[in-house]
Amino acid sequence: MKNKAFKRSLRQDIAMIVRGYKILYEICPKNMIYRTFYCIICTVMPYFPLFMSAKLIDEIAAGASLNRLLILAGITVLVTLAMQLVQHIAWRKADTLETINWKLNFLYFLKIQCKMQYKHFEDPETALLMEKIRNNENWGGHGLNTLYWNYWYVLSAIVNIITSVSLTVSMLSVAKNVSLSGFLAFVNTYWSALIILALIGINITFQLINVNYFNPRSVKLWEDFSKRFARNNAYYDLASDIVIFKLTRLSILHSHNTFIKTEHLTKDRKLNTKRRIVNLFLQLIMDLALFIYVGAKAFIGVFGIGSFILYRGTVEKFVGAVSTIGGQIGTLRINNDYLEDVFKYIDLPDDMYKGSLSVEKRDDNQFEIEFRNVSFKYPGANDYALKNVSFKFNIGERIAFVGMNGSGKTTFIKLLCRLYDPTEGTILLNGIDISRYKVDEYMALFSVVFQDFAFLGFTLGENISGKEKYDKEKAEECLRRVGFGERLKELERGLDTPYENEYQNDGINFSGGESQKLAIARALYKDSPFIILDEPTAALDPLAEAEIYSHFNTIVDNKTAIFISHRLSSCRFCDNILVFHNGEIIEEGNHDTLILNENGKYYELWNAQAKYYTDGE
Repeated sequence: MKNKAFKRSLRQDIAMIVRGYKILYEICPKNMIYRTFYCIICTVMPYFPLFMSAKLIDEIAAGASLNRLLILAGITVLVTLAMQLVQHIAWRKADTLETINWKLNFLYFLKIQCKMQYKHFEDPETALLMEKIRNNENWGGHGLNTLYWNYWYVLSAIVNIITSVSLTVSMLSVAKNVSLSGFLAFVNTYWSALIILALIGINITFQLINVNYFNPRSVKLWEDFSKRFARNNAYYDLASDIVIFKLTRLSILHSHNTFIKTEHLTKDRKLNTKRRIVNLFLQLIMDLALFIYVGAKAFIGVFGIGSFILYRGTVEKFVGAVSTIGGQIGTLRINNDYLEDVFKYIDLPDDMYKGSLSVEKRDDNQFEIEFRNVSFKYPGANDYALKNVSFKFNIGERIAFVGMNGSGKTTFIKLLCRLYDPTEGTILLNGIDISRYKVDEYMALFSVVFQDFAFLGFTLGENISGKEKYDKEKAEECLRRVGFGERLKELERGLDTPYENEYQNDGINFSGGESQKLAIARALYKDSPFIILDEPTAALDPLAEAEIYSHFNTIVDNKTAIFISHRLSSCRFCDNILVFHNGEIIEEGNHDTLILNENGKYYELWNAQAKYYTDGE
C-alpha cells in the first residue's frame, strides 16, 4: 500500500477526521451521545474511589474520628454505586440502538445509492470502490468503523489526562520553611520535579515512537492479508470447476502459497520483543523514581501519606492516556487513506439536470414521446451505442424492439426512462424536452421490467406494491392478470408470504418463471401509462410464455407497451416492430410487412430462429 498518511498536511488530516465524525453523528446521533456519556463516566469512575482511598488514609493518619471515617466510606460507596447506575443506564440506552455496521449500510444504501446517478451504478469502478470500502470496514475495521471505535479511546484518553493532571499537579509542589539537607533537600526542589517530568516524557515519547512505527506496518500487513484472503476466497466461488476439472491439488498449493510468505512478520515480532523489553525497562525506572519521589515528599510532609497511593495511580494513567492519544492520532491519520475511498464514493457527482416543470396529470394517458435525432455514447466509450435515432410513440400501441445483442435496444429504454441523457439530439414529452421536467414525476410515467429485476426479502404484497401498506385487492388482481392467481391460492399466507428466506425462515424460493411473473405484476401495480418489458418471458417455459402472450392485450390494458425480445415469434401480436442494428433503427413495420423483405434484417433473424423448428432441419 502506498502510505499516503503524513504526506497530507495535518490540517488536511484533521479536516477529513472532522468530516468523518460529522457523518457518524448524522447517521447515529443518539448512539454517539449516549456512548460519549458512558465513556466519560467509565473513565472518571476509577478516580473517585482512588481519591477517596487517599483521603481516608490521610484521615486515619491524622487520627480522625470513627464517625468521620464512616461518613467518608459511605460517601465513597454511595457515589460509586450512583456512577455505576448512570453508567449502566447510558450503556443500555446506547445498546438498544442500531449497530454502527447497520447504520453504515443505511448510509451507503438509503442515503447514497438511492440518490446516486444511474451511470455510477453501471460503472465497474463504482462497484469495485464499494467492494473495497466494505472489505476495509468488515475485515479490517477501517474507514468510518475506525473513526467510530477509536473515538472512545481518544475521548477516554482526553478525560484521563484532564482528570489525572487535576489530581496530580499538587505532586510537584514543594514544602516551604522547612530545614532539610542532602537527598531530601534535593527532592524538595523543582529540579527533582523536572527529572520526574523528564522520565514521564521519555516514557511517553518511546511509546509514541513504537506506535507510530508499527501502525503503518500493521496497515501494510492488512493490505497484504486482504489481497491474499480475496485470492484464497475466490476458490470457493470456483468449487464446481475445481471438482469437475480436478484442480484440487493446484488450488490447495496456491491457497497455501498465499499465506506462507511471513518473513517480514518474523522480523517484526523480534523487533517488537526488543522494543517491549526497552519499554518495560524505561517504565520500571520511571515507577522506581516516582515511588522514591512521592514517598520522600510524603515523608517531608508536602502532602499526606494517602497521596502516595493517589499520585502513583494517576501518573500511570496520565502516561497511558498521552501514549494512547499519540497512537490514535497516528492511527486516524493512516485511516484517512481509507476515508478517502469513503468520501470518493459519497462525493460521486450527480451532474444530471433535474428540471423544474411538473408533468401534466392526464387520466386519458395521452402522453406523446418523440426521439429526435438522438445519439448516445456511454461514459468512457468511444463508439456510439445509439446513432441518430428518431421515433415517435403513438398512444396505446404495442411496440416490439428486436435485434442482436448490443444493437441498442436496452440503451434506447434507458434514455427513454431518463436513466441517461442523450449525447446528441432531444427526447420530447408532449413537445417539451424531458430534461426540463422534474425527474421523479417523469420517471413515474414508466413501469419497467428489466432483465436483471430483483426482489427484497419482504412479503409478496410489499414486493409487488413497493409499499408497507398497499391495496391487497389491486395486488391480487395484478397477479391474476399475469397468470399467478392459482399459485397464489396455494400459498398458505397469500400476499404475506415472504420472498425467499433472507429475513424469515418460512419464505418461499420461487422459480425463475414465477419470479418473472411477479416482476410483471409489480410493473402493472405501478399503473403507469407506459409499460416496458425487457425480455419479460426469458425464464418462462413455452406454455407459460404462450399464456402471457395470449392475454397480453388484457394485461397491459390501454397502456403503451414496449416489448424487447430475442424471440421473434413473440412479436407477431405487436402493432409495430423496430429492428435495431449497430445502434440504429434500420427497419420498422409489423410482422407481416417485415417478413416480406427477404433482404432485411428482420427476415434474416426470423429465419435464423425458424429453421430450428422446421422439420428436417
